[in-house]
Amino acid sequence: MLTWNVTYHCKPGQRDAFFQALCQLGVRNNSIHEEGNLKYDYFFDAQDADALLLVESWTSPELQQVHCETEIFAKLQALKARYCDNVHIDKFNC
Repeated sequence: MLTWNVTYHCKPGQRDAFFQALCQLGVRNNSIHEEGNLKYDYFFDAQDADALLLVESWTSPELQQVHCETEIFAKLQALKARYCDNVHIDKFNC
């Protein structure tokens, strides 16, 4: 199993707009139906109003890589460029 904690550090004041754009694009709704997906959940940071955490888990690194090659993932990259200053990823193999 592979789990990624993805912390999106949004531009000041843009976290809510970024989250709404993710919802409108259907990133989570699509991702949870992909083969091998076990979890794809967003969390708001209580200490940092500009941080959004994504916790995603996959049955294998190969299926997570397939996710990274989807059309919706490509659209997500455009949203990150618009709303985020940077992204930090912690990867865990269980």
